[in-house]
Amino acid sequence: MFETSVYVQRREKLRRAVSKGILIFPGNVELPMNYPGNVLPFRQDSTFLYYFGIDRPGLNAVIDLDNGTEIVFGDDITIDDVVWMGPQPSLAELAEQVGVREVRSSEAFVEYIRNARARKQEVHFLPQYQDGIKIRLAAALNIPPEDINQHISESFTRAVIAQRSIKQDEEIEEMENALAITYEAHLAAMQHTRPGRSEHFVAGKVTGEVFKYGVLLSFPIIFTVRGEILHNAPTARVMQEGQLALCDMGAESHRHYAGDITRTFPVNGTFTDVQKDVYNIVLRAQLTAIEAIKPGVKYRDVHLKAAKVIAEGLKDIGVMKGDIDAAVEAGAHALFFPHGLGHMIGLDVHDMEGLGEDRVGYDEEVRRSDQFGLAYLRMAKRLEPGHVVTVEPGIYFIPALIDQWRAEGKHTDFIDYNRLEALRDFGGIRIEDNVLVTPDGARVLGEPIAKTVDAIEEVMRGT
Repeated sequence: MFETSVYVQRREKLRRAVSKGILIFPGNVELPMNYPGNVLPFRQDSTFLYYFGIDRPGLNAVIDLDNGTEIVFGDDITIDDVVWMGPQPSLAELAEQVGVREVRSSEAFVEYIRNARARKQEVHFLPQYQDGIKIRLAAALNIPPEDINQHISESFTRAVIAQRSIKQDEEIEEMENALAITYEAHLAAMQHTRPGRSEHFVAGKVTGEVFKYGVLLSFPIIFTVRGEILHNAPTARVMQEGQLALCDMGAESHRHYAGDITRTFPVNGTFTDVQKDVYNIVLRAQLTAIEAIKPGVKYRDVHLKAAKVIAEGLKDIGVMKGDIDAAVEAGAHALFFPHGLGHMIGLDVHDMEGLGEDRVGYDEEVRRSDQFGLAYLRMAKRLEPGHVVTVEPGIYFIPALIDQWRAEGKHTDFIDYNRLEALRDFGGIRIEDNVLVTPDGARVLGEPIAKTVDAIEEVMRGT
């Protein structure tokens, strides 16, 4: 946990943003993997962590805006639990550490909500993603579980997003902690990658670097020589000479703040000339995007700057042609860069995505495009000091997409499909860092992880 004052101040700020009623904070529960006693690693709900900080399953909390009450609901462990788990702090002790004086039993939670409704109080809750919690809320609110998210509080949701979007100093420190572990994991990926080893082998080494610190991965690791598949999980595939390996992974800190870094490197430790050419286009796009980040700039405009660098570079190597500004405006570059430049990151690796991507990354000024590629941009609105975003451009040669666009005669003014044939089996490259928006620009978080051609080859030589 952070200092008590951090949680007290967070809740006080939230109370000022929502006028009346009660705010509900369901915590997560343990989820069985294949039978009730064999559970998945527990991960507390991020909004519950943000305001109440207690990293224990089976809790709920409320803030009653009408009378100032704050309550954590849950049960202390029994002597039978002590036998299996050892002594644990009482719920009252944990609540006191986050500045909450009142605790009640788990079963009192539903009764509290029902009584609030009987008193005609407004009941505010956020979008929910766990079925068990939907069922629990449905019982309290007399709403069918499948309809729960049709009744969320828009004012509560937007207040949470506004507050969690601006990272405070203690949060940046936690993200730096997560990135320190992520740094070691990425070096391990480079050092253990070589022809004849499987993707699973390297993914295991990377995961071990994270687990030895007693923390979780911030998302399932992506490690693959099929980098053109954007979220490809590691397989038993044996890596071969001449291939590129793409590693997209991040660790959580002990307080569950996320890192998210991608590096792409040659399986044999040395880039070919063609691989260098494509890699350096992606690197130029990333560095251009980072340089463009500052308060007041729309992140969609930063994305389009990166897209233009990619299109220009692809024209230089002969697979794109024509007027580059027109090509990017038409979306022709998205054959090679079909995703957005990045997303917010914090307690969630796609920060607050569960509260609605359009609410987090867009606003009244900046609406989501329906153009292929640009439509997948998760973060588009104006940047503010305290935002932390990923910057992750890429170039991908996706055979099925190439074949479809060519058959449809799509963007033939801008794409040379004949020249493209030589690269259809190239794979994919992505380079990603986590960037804090500062009052006068931007700062890349974490210790620098090798990302120039020379630096990567040096790491892979072990020098």
